[in-house]
Amino acid sequence: MSEKMDRRKKYTRRVLKESLIHLLNEKPIADITVKEICARADINRSTFYTHYSDQYDLLGRIEEEITADMNTYLSQYDHELEEESIQMTEKILTYVLENKLLFQTLLKGEAAPSFEKRMMNLTRGFMLDNLTSDKVISKQESEYVSTFVISGVIHVIKDWIQNDMDQPPEEMAVMVNHFILHGLSHFD
Repeated sequence: MSEKMDRRKKYTRRVLKESLIHLLNEKPIADITVKEICARADINRSTFYTHYSDQYDLLGRIEEEITADMNTYLSQYDHELEEESIQMTEKILTYVLENKLLFQTLLKGEAAPSFEKRMMNLTRGFMLDNLTSDKVISKQESEYVSTFVISGVIHVIKDWIQNDMDQPPEEMAVMVNHFILHGLSHFD
């Protein structure tokens, strides 16, 4: 019985998330109601409220899941080794590819304004550790450099999605890491 309940809960959460993502493609989170999410998911509102407090809570949980996945990928690799950095970037880009609609939707600023900032903060932590551990640049400089680099990478990913992911993740990973390494090389 418990396994059946878990499957039902997973199904319910999945369809609610999918419904919100589809609605976010049409309009910003501020214009979406719980009633619309439930109608699209074919779930009643009391079931929605069993899992989430409102549409913002649902969006926050989606963002938390992505952040946890990205954190896992970033933690698995040594960023100082170029080959591992490329592997990590490829893994992240493959994840983006596998979740194209999700990222396409969440990286539209008006749909979910907090998502891009959340991604920036997550990756900045890893980048700052690497930049300041080498003592090549000051902490303040490393914060500006990380903002510059991460913003660039996010916009490259946005363009890649907009171009219907016309390059494979492997090629994009090499290109992105090339940009990063050459962009930071003047600090060496």
